[in-house]
Amino acid sequence: MRFLHCSDVHITEDYLALPWRKLGWRRWLALAELSVGGRARAYRQARRTLATLAADTRALGADHFILSGDLTAYALEAEFQGARSALGSLAADPRRCTVIPGNHDVYTPGSQRTGRFARHFGHLMESDLPEHRREGPYPFVRLVGEGAAVVGLCSARVPPAPGIAAGYVGKAQLEGLAAVVADPRLARRALLVAVHHAPRTAQGAPDHRLHGLRDADALLGLLRGPRFAVLHGHIHQRYHLPATADRPHLFGAGSSTEAGHEGGWLIEVSGGAVVGGQRHAPRL
Repeated sequence: MRFLHCSDVHITEDYLALPWRKLGWRRWLALAELSVGGRARAYRQARRTLATLAADTRALGADHFILSGDLTAYALEAEFQGARSALGSLAADPRRCTVIPGNHDVYTPGSQRTGRFARHFGHLMESDLPEHRREGPYPFVRLVGEGAAVVGLCSARVPPAPGIAAGYVGKAQLEGLAAVVADPRLARRALLVAVHHAPRTAQGAPDHRLHGLRDADALLGLLRGPRFAVLHGHIHQRYHLPATADRPHLFGAGSSTEAGHEGGWLIEVSGGAVVGGQRHAPRL
């Protein structure tokens, strides 16, 4: 069984062409990142690249596509529309696609208050085991075949200001995840847990407090050994830390549409465990 894992696709608009009142002060401050920082140039082809990755799901024989957040650059309606369009028919089928929000998808209080992410992707967060939900739709469970399940968590919180990008899962979702792990109906399945923020960096260390997952230790403490994998984004580096007796596999998908770094992970599941992964780069 195969899963294609991507993240941080950052569908981007032409912000200079939009009314400044519509952008709001948070996005005004972010314009420096777009121009001087080079983000606009790096993600100019993001829609085309995401569409290619979505098409690769079938071409690679992958059973399920997982996108672990940051579909947008700054949570504008047109960016969500662009992401939904790029995913095409894949995003219409919860059996084949799981999407969770990242911090850029709740970039402003208004985007969170109006449920902008859920309006476009809420149908992908329906759960096959709804009794384990604790915070809105989370955690949700998607049964895939006979040997795996995808679990969706939300660590994305509206940042108090640009530059502060930490997140947390929270006690309620962690309690729900513990119930998922203990559910006897899932005992013979590998569990692939999608969360946006990275529990560990590529070096195996916690991320810094203004950027990292604040309850990473509590999350990892529930998921021990090769039956489990945490699939995340947020850190724009692609890496895999193999499972140990005390830790799950950790797959960081990098930034899957960034120019020069396109791609994700093709993750293999067999016998109710995650047995490895290989990097996948789309042909553009």
